[in-house]
Amino acid sequence: MGTKPRGPIFARSRRSLLASGLAVLGATAAFPALGAIVPGGQPHRLRFDNLHTGERLDTVYWADGRHLPEALKQVDWILRDFRANQQHPIDPALLDLLHALAARLDLARPFQVISGYRSPATNAMLAAASDGVAHRSLHMQGMAIDIRVEGLALAGLHDAALGLHGGGVGYYPRSDFVHVDVGRVRTW
Repeated sequence: MGTKPRGPIFARSRRSLLASGLAVLGATAAFPALGAIVPGGQPHRLRFDNLHTGERLDTVYWADGRHLPEALKQVDWILRDFRANQQHPIDPALLDLLHALAARLDLARPFQVISGYRSPATNAMLAAASDGVAHRSLHMQGMAIDIRVEGLALAGLHDAALGLHGGGVGYYPRSDFVHVDVGRVRTW
């Protein structure tokens, strides 16, 4: 799958600006903790280390009030389904949640990626092999990621993710990762 082009969040017309402002207010309502953690005017940087492909990314994905299309394409690529070599647009809300998580933890190290986007075929294969994989996983919509951070206790990552109240948080200590998504707030 290719990537869909993404336009700036804030368009120049008053109508578009109003609609965008309402979207931002909605996001703040959905993720109240994010506004308190991450200053709105500062560039938002994320670092990823894909453990399956060996690829690394250090990118500013948001600056000057908008998501940066080229950086979003890079994120889509590094978080692709490595098994099927398919990429899918990653929800910018997930990136904002990860940025808030990194800020809360004062991370200098990258997120180690266990799983980002999953194609339906990959998700079905994983679900057939494990009870821990949802058949309607948000990974298939680019709304979930499984991560850990080298040198950081998994319990600390889990607690910080829970504290954001930004979506679902799953704790997998035996597999050494934390799942975060931008679906409804829930834990397991």
